[in-house]
Amino acid sequence: METFNEIKKQDNSFIANTYSRFDVAFVSGKNARFFDESGNDYIDFGSGIGTNSLGIANDAWAAAVSAQASRMQHCSNLYYNPVTSSLAEKLCKASGMKKVFFGNSGAEANECAIKTARKYSFDKYGADAERNVIITLRNSFHGRTVTTLSATGQDVFHNFFFPFTEGFVFCAPDIDEIKKTVENNGHACAVMLETIQGEGGVLPLKDEFLRELSAFVSSQDILLIVDEIQTGIARTGRLLSYMHSGIEPDIVTLAKGLGGGLPIGACLFNEKTEKTLSFGDHGSTFGGNPVSCAGANVVIDTVTSEGFYDEVERKGEYLKKALTEKFGDEILQIRGRGLMLGIDFRSKTAKEIAAQGLKNGVVVLTAKQSVRLLPPLTITYEEIDEGVKRLASIF
Repeated sequence: METFNEIKKQDNSFIANTYSRFDVAFVSGKNARFFDESGNDYIDFGSGIGTNSLGIANDAWAAAVSAQASRMQHCSNLYYNPVTSSLAEKLCKASGMKKVFFGNSGAEANECAIKTARKYSFDKYGADAERNVIITLRNSFHGRTVTTLSATGQDVFHNFFFPFTEGFVFCAPDIDEIKKTVENNGHACAVMLETIQGEGGVLPLKDEFLRELSAFVSSQDILLIVDEIQTGIARTGRLLSYMHSGIEPDIVTLAKGLGGGLPIGACLFNEKTEKTLSFGDHGSTFGGNPVSCAGANVVIDTVTSEGFYDEVERKGEYLKKALTEKFGDEILQIRGRGLMLGIDFRSKTAKEIAAQGLKNGVVVLTAKQSVRLLPPLTITYEEIDEGVKRLASIF
């Protein structure tokens, strides 16, 4: 096998320099444990930024993906295939939504949601009404295409790539400010939000705010889009995180954990929006790819099995307790739900902890000034204990 320096040299020579990589190369793994080229192991508290929902190299997932790849890797959306339609049925029945569009990523799913919201208002109110403005929240993150960057409520992302897509207004997660914005603007067609702002620092929105917002936008025939790309697929202890608050969005977007480690995105529509898009309105060459859908079918079957959501919640509470007991006053705050946690530490920055954690055999993520934990949903209690122990050793 190549040495780390050989791998790093090859990467730096031929891959565009768009990522600031850590000095480690992962070559294999199992569940919540990575291995580098020298055989060193690392407890994984990041799951590929929330993508490896069933852990690394899950047996059932790998078998389904391998079997599908050996039969047929792709056929295009001009034809029916049973793997994709099966996943669509499972998603709709588990979520209560009516239809789904498949793409390849979270950004694609959000692009679909944005187009659908604008077309819904165009179809219903006409072009003259100009109901095309989408309200998103400050500190939000919705993707890296030009349009989803435009929807992202963080100034740091609004550079270099001008002109950005118009038609987005940013508000605080405050019902009075949103009501005032709707009244003053007069052109809102949708409100788009994450129930927990992941890239923004793992900041949960209050359930009461979500319920008030849902009732208000419904009264104005303004669509509610919930971006579940990071929070969805049992990450917070429910299939979709908005289910904790009891609201019913018009459009829901998914990606990351849905594929279990393969690229897939999904945009789900309720009864109000299920017929908005018609032939030719939207498309994606690899959308609904059978191999990705084969993996996603295993993910959905697993997370919707009896007791799985409760176990995610128990593991989340166990992890929070373990962190609190191990670190004590070193922790300023722990936020989040289920196995999506943000931690503010007293004496070290998030970047320092992420870098030093790798040297001690534990993988963590950052989100602004906070450490972000998104471990595999299948992480064991023993792996949690070992990861917390390794994390504590850097202090």
